[in-house]
Amino acid sequence: MRITLYAVGNKMPKWVTEGFNEYTRRFPRDMSFHLVEIPPGKRGKNADIARILEKEGEQMLAAIPKGSRIVTLEVLGKPWDTPELARQLDRWQNDGRDVALLVGGPEGLAPACIAASEQKWSLSNLTLPHPLVRIFLAESLYRAWSVNNNHPYHRE
Repeated sequence: MRITLYAVGNKMPKWVTEGFNEYTRRFPRDMSFHLVEIPPGKRGKNADIARILEKEGEQMLAAIPKGSRIVTLEVLGKPWDTPELARQLDRWQNDGRDVALLVGGPEGLAPACIAASEQKWSLSNLTLPHPLVRIFLAESLYRAWSVNNNHPYHRE
């Protein structure tokens, strides 16, 4: 199974890239984790936010391979603790499809992305900075994998 994070935003600080890569390199070959950055639309004083969201959503959906399970990360999604995330990860593996995790820009995800999702996941009721979301996701998924595989990482 291949898990891919599709995130609006680019030009992240070095510490974000290093943190994200630290966890993604730990994943086994049969469950790789990757990142696809979607360039953000230009936001200015008179920006048409609805149109920017629509364009970001079109780019995001076009980048996802057909047949992938789409999971959107949304404040109104379902919160999963580590044991539940481990169960979700196991279900995803047994499903046999790749997983596309979608994170929007400052205004969230395009309505088309939300409509295409099979699951909606909330990381927190807090507003999280987008750079931290990447690292948080990678660590959380690696921890869930370690729970499922009785790896000592989850007991640290």
